[in-house]
Amino acid sequence: MSLSNNRAIYEFIQVERRGQVLEITINRPEVHNSLHPPANAELSVIFDAFFADPGLRVAIIAGAGTRAFCAGNDLKYQASGERIHVPLSGFGGLTSREERGKPVIAAVNGYAMGGGFEICLACDLVIADEKAQFALPEVRVGLLAAAGGVVRLAREIPKKQAVEMILTGRRVGATEARELGFVNRISPAGEALQGARRLAEEILDGAPMSVQCALEVIEEAERHSSVFAAIASQADALARIMSSEDMMEGAKAFAQKRRPQWTGR
Repeated sequence: MSLSNNRAIYEFIQVERRGQVLEITINRPEVHNSLHPPANAELSVIFDAFFADPGLRVAIIAGAGTRAFCAGNDLKYQASGERIHVPLSGFGGLTSREERGKPVIAAVNGYAMGGGFEICLACDLVIADEKAQFALPEVRVGLLAAAGGVVRLAREIPKKQAVEMILTGRRVGATEARELGFVNRISPAGEALQGARRLAEEILDGAPMSVQCALEVIEEAERHSSVFAAIASQADALARIMSSEDMMEGAKAFAQKRRPQWTGR
């Protein structure tokens, strides 16, 4: 897949390139943007292309309309007897993807349920509109939030709060979600995408290599129980930063009181 065109429409996903930002919209509003295997396959291909494209620095994933970001797995499709599978990259092409190096922002209007919430938890940042609701309701339909939901939620928020959400499937609104810590910012109703765009622009102000290395260090640190081991693990990333052109450009721009001109080198 090429992301050279500014806009592309697949059968279930819309893609728009806005400079260095890729906007990915799940386009199944008639089923609350729930995902079935064909939609998952499209998302996997799109994210593959995003992470491989050096001209793209940030991705935003959203859901069409204002009612739902993503209602998770398409249970009606599953109940019809169709074969259910997900790509190796995981639900939404994201939940099993490791070592990404570029930030992905979830822009949540309305419901993020089950797998939709798991996509949010797999993103680096989450912008929610004031009417957003999050839940892992799998226990209520005889399933398990196995696309990272159980594991990630218990790591991102206080354990007992996570256990309650997982075992009861209760819904959490945007304000509580921010208080718990899995939502970064709240936007007015229907304006999560605009909030995500503003956050993406803030990220683009930073040096590309610095952003990439910071994400790498954060991901690697999660593999270490010792703080000192985690700090030591950032040596390779720090070496790349110290020998980069952008490090020198950042210092020059600061001294000359101008905006830096990043090259990503």
